[in-house]
Amino acid sequence: MRVFVLNPPFLNKRFSRSSRSPAVTKSGTLYYPLWLAAVTGLLEDRGFDVRFVDAPASGATLSDVVAAAEEHKPDLVVVETTTPSIYSDLEAAAAVKQAVGTPFTVLCGTHASALPEETMAMAPHVDAIAHGECDDTIADLAEALKAGASPASVPGLTVRDDNALVRTARRELRRDLDALPFLSKVYKRHLDVRNYFFAAAHYPVVQILTARGCPYGCFFCVYPQTYTLRQYRKRSPEHVVEEFLWVQRELPHVKEIGLEDDTFTVDRKRVQAICELLIARGSKIPWYCNARADVPREILRLMRKAGCRMMAVGFESASQSVLDGMHKGIKVEQIKQFARDARREGLLIHGCFMVGNPGDTPETLEQGLQLAKELNTDTMQFFPLMVYPGTEAYRWASENGYLRTADYASWVDPEGMHNCVIDLPGLSAEELVAFCDRARREYYLRGRYIAAKLLTLATHPSEVRRTLMSARTFIPHLLRRNGRVEPQQECVG
Repeated sequence: MRVFVLNPPFLNKRFSRSSRSPAVTKSGTLYYPLWLAAVTGLLEDRGFDVRFVDAPASGATLSDVVAAAEEHKPDLVVVETTTPSIYSDLEAAAAVKQAVGTPFTVLCGTHASALPEETMAMAPHVDAIAHGECDDTIADLAEALKAGASPASVPGLTVRDDNALVRTARRELRRDLDALPFLSKVYKRHLDVRNYFFAAAHYPVVQILTARGCPYGCFFCVYPQTYTLRQYRKRSPEHVVEEFLWVQRELPHVKEIGLEDDTFTVDRKRVQAICELLIARGSKIPWYCNARADVPREILRLMRKAGCRMMAVGFESASQSVLDGMHKGIKVEQIKQFARDARREGLLIHGCFMVGNPGDTPETLEQGLQLAKELNTDTMQFFPLMVYPGTEAYRWASENGYLRTADYASWVDPEGMHNCVIDLPGLSAEELVAFCDRARREYYLRGRYIAAKLLTLATHPSEVRRTLMSARTFIPHLLRRNGRVEPQQECVG
């Protein structure tokens, strides 16, 4: 049985669909299709013939995708979705289905998971939607179709049954993550690692997951709310380190590994075990991770010794009431201490401040900018809150009348870049974007920042190439005053 797994094209641009805020980025950042790779790996483990196409990475147009599907002749088509691209995603699914001859078509992704009935009502050609973590669901669906069984027997789906929509039994989330194939092996078989880029990492980079889920309650983060249901599950340290060593051996041109767990530092004992094993096994490849601003200095020191180069950290706000309102679970003093400790241990930080949260005012935004300058991290992002269906943030914005539009295409502009769609009392979307634009300029054009950056380049020569690659695209937009959201890389944790 043949399966066609598709990350569909969108605007024929490098649309980073797997990012937590999917968009086209000026920095050139393009995430690996992490969840589709998980689907592909599990299907192949079960003996299915899989064609995996990542159109935004390869530059494939819809015509190219249709031609590839016609050549493969699949019995099952899997298409990923996001909120800003949903209308285009449905068109791509319809085009493949029509060209190939009505294969069973299933959608996955954050948007379809959050709004399955609404999505299927828009797409009569779609046969099912796989909810949340979809690898086991889609593999079981393929087995059912192969055996001639009803898709309604597979947990974790919304399916069409005699023109009615039926939600099947709830699927329990997988606990044994060590039984899953390495994502890096799927990349080697199907993708070109040189097509992917993360502005804060050395190039080329490989992104993997060492755990699924995040136990923290941040009200905006989309994957913990639409995919993993905030249930934290983890791979063993031995399994994680084996993948590091496999990448080092089988993909020697890769310069860094990105640990794209929502929050790598959830379990400090596990972080310690992974780091100690990386050191003992002689891993040489540097890595970055997503972290919270609550990691003790002794763990930071061990992470650095084990090859950690950078952490992406969501600081979000300098206002404790705003942090509490978004359920961040972090104190402002923790943020300051963490930044000091990371600097002393030689770790770089990509920080993030988010504006437009509950309780934000022009005053709290300015407080955030002043704290960002005080922290003076290697890179800093200022970004309007992006609200996605299925999250508390979306419900909050919708119920309070803060959403400008219900047209999902408006979540990005015509170029595919983020578009702010919320107006708060006293803070319009234009004002939020204008603040981020000004904050970014003020942050990066300070003498203290420039001096610190030059010192970093002098003491870390390996950072020169990465910095120059990022600066080539970032600096022109830093100097522009166009009122447009200019995404860099993203922060979680």
